[in-house]
Amino acid sequence: MNKPTCWFPAKRYGWGWGVPTCWQGWAVLAVYFVLLAGVIFTVRPEREPFHFLLAVTGLSAALVAVCWLKGEPPRWRWGEKKR
Repeated sequence: MNKPTCWFPAKRYGWGWGVPTCWQGWAVLAVYFVLLAGVIFTVRPEREPFHFLLAVTGLSAALVAVCWLKGEPPRWRWGEKKR
């Protein structure tokens, strides 16, 4: 009855995750984009390129970590097998 759900299903083709399937996944994506917008508007890449790159890389790494923990196991997928 209490089946664990994955927040991010695997993509059908390629490596990685698709769009979220539950509200928790959408909340994670919303927080990521809000924080990313905050970085874009507060850290100017022309003045502080290292800090900007570090902030964007850190946020993206955090998103990948959540996807890794709460999504289907990542592997290369070639789509469904034809019968």
